Amino acid sequence: MNNLKISIITVCFNSEEFIKYAIDSVLNQTYSNIEYIIIDGGSSDRTVEIVKSYGSKITKFISEKDKGIYDAMNKGINNSTGDIIAILNSDDFYDNPNVISNIATCFLLNYPDGIYGDLNVVYRDDISRVKRQYLSNKFTVNSLSYGIMPGHATIFLKRELFDKFGFYSLKYPISADFELLVRFFYANNIRLQYLPQIVLKARTGGVSDNSFFTKLKISKEIIRACKENGLKTSLFKVNLRILIKLVLLLRAKLKH
Repeated sequence: MNNLKISIITVCFNSEEFIKYAIDSVLNQTYSNIEYIIIDGGSSDRTVEIVKSYGSKITKFISEKDKGIYDAMNKGINNSTGDIIAILNSDDFYDNPNVISNIATCFLLNYPDGIYGDLNVVYRDDISRVKRQYLSNKFTVNSLSYGIMPGHATIFLKRELFDKFGFYSLKYPISADFELLVRFFYANNIRLQYLPQIVLKARTGGVSDNSFFTKLKISKEIIRACKENGLKTSLFKVNLRILIKLVLLLRAKLKH
């Protein structure tokens, strides 16, 4: 099973507060054939020092200015040599040491092009407290027309897909991850498998926590991404996702 190489890419910038959690969660995986690449945007805090302290345990580390988070992700993919690609944000971490082993098993047994799972959103200052669960068990390709996608960092994709269908588009400053999924999942109809498991924990305050005006910008990019890839949608359908998220958040609060 360990013949399947999995490349995990972490993009960071001034991430000294939490990047150690991300790195340790990768290095503590029971699966051995992992290529770990960290792309830093030229941090001015202790991020570079922390990453370098791991020495050769990090397969490749690049620290230089870039054109933003998606440009850095593309750089990581370009420097990868694995069969499978995954993105792990610098303030997130894998839920347990067997996550990557389970992912590899799914690829080898079922031969999908991509796998996605679930995540827990935890409080930034207390990772033992779950703010809400981001479950993808009801996700379908049609969900994309509502602006709904699986958690980006729970998605593992064959490296060959990027060679065939392209990398993250820098035309989408906020939603290039969404556009890539529409291009892969819908326009090119890749084979997908859902893994009913918490893949990672994501801290609040990340790129997905944004203002109302940012959400409007995201909606516009989502609509453009759908149209460019032939998926019918509308402003009304896309904005429904905001209401859905509010309902999920309310449910989570009521449980606690």
